[in-house]
Amino acid sequence: MSESQAAELARVFKAVGDPVRLRLLSLIASHEGGETCVCELTDTFDLTGPTISHHLKVLRESGLITGERRGTWIYYRVQPEALARLSAVLQPGQTTVVTA
Repeated sequence: MSESQAAELARVFKAVGDPVRLRLLSLIASHEGGETCVCELTDTFDLTGPTISHHLKVLRESGLITGERRGTWIYYRVQPEALARLSAVLQPGQTTVVTA
């Protein structure tokens, strides 16, 4: 793994290193249909809307999720390729180079 690949993966791992972001990612990934409305996520936490938005922005910027505006709401979906990259790094005996 190159230095730049390691830096990119560290950024992604840092994004999921926060308990709120890890829960958000899990909620989005496990939601029926593979996506969820931000309106469904905000009620799950005892946090303000702007705080939830900040955490979703960090996940989006790390490439773990995407968001699509539909009317006044944003629907989030997990990026399976990003999860696969993280998983590949954690597998014992992984010898292939993980690309971003």
